[in-house]
Amino acid sequence: MITKNYFTHTKIKSFVKAGFFSRNGGVSKKENYSLNCSLNSKDTKLNVKKNIDSCLKKLNVKKKIKLISQIHSNKIIEINKKNIGKKYSGDGLITSNKQIALGILTADCCPIFIFDKNKKYICALHSGWKGALKNISAKGIEYFVKQKIIKKNIVVIIGPCLSYKNFEVSKDFKSKFISKNKKYSVFFKYKNKDKDLFDLRRLINYQLKKLGIKNIYNINKDTFSNKRLFFSHRRESQKFRDTGRMLNIIAFND
Repeated sequence: MITKNYFTHTKIKSFVKAGFFSRNGGVSKKENYSLNCSLNSKDTKLNVKKNIDSCLKKLNVKKKIKLISQIHSNKIIEINKKNIGKKYSGDGLITSNKQIALGILTADCCPIFIFDKNKKYICALHSGWKGALKNISAKGIEYFVKQKIIKKNIVVIIGPCLSYKNFEVSKDFKSKFISKNKKYSVFFKYKNKDKDLFDLRRLINYQLKKLGIKNIYNINKDTFSNKRLFFSHRRESQKFRDTGRMLNIIAFND
């Protein structure tokens, strides 16, 4: 379901505020048009700040948002009121603080939100192929299990990302996954003698299901083919152009 300029899911509305934002509804220009939320782009800091503030307002989140310097890892940082001002590198954030919102930036990679029905923790993960290879989803679930949260109360929602039809990879790329787990071969589809197609979304769903997680919801949208809706690093890098980033936000209900 799309609400204004972000996607959400009706199954989660009673537990958390969560939105996977599109590229629309912001103030940025040219390649970064219009809701670019990345300070690592060629966009101005003022534009990015206005866009992030706009996202928070659209979700009606009146809390401080925490972002992380994303490095395609499986590192997850727990955030509280003492360390919210510190800068961290990694690809996941988790908190039990009701006054903190968590944000992840994407432009083809999978944004993943995890929370529990008793509203003890929320978690935001950034998973590209490197994150999936390192199974960042499993590490996120680990945090909840360590807090004695039973798996039937854990909910996961996976946002828009690069679809397998547009995720062309080399044979060497495929071998990295097969050497990790032979069962991962089913997430690759033959394209030609040099290339395969990789299903990132389906692999992440598989990893979560193997952990016994049943409450998994997908916003099954392809970032590459929906140029009017999404930034796509793969699409823009083919044209040697700067790529903006979408913001994905999760927060406790007030």
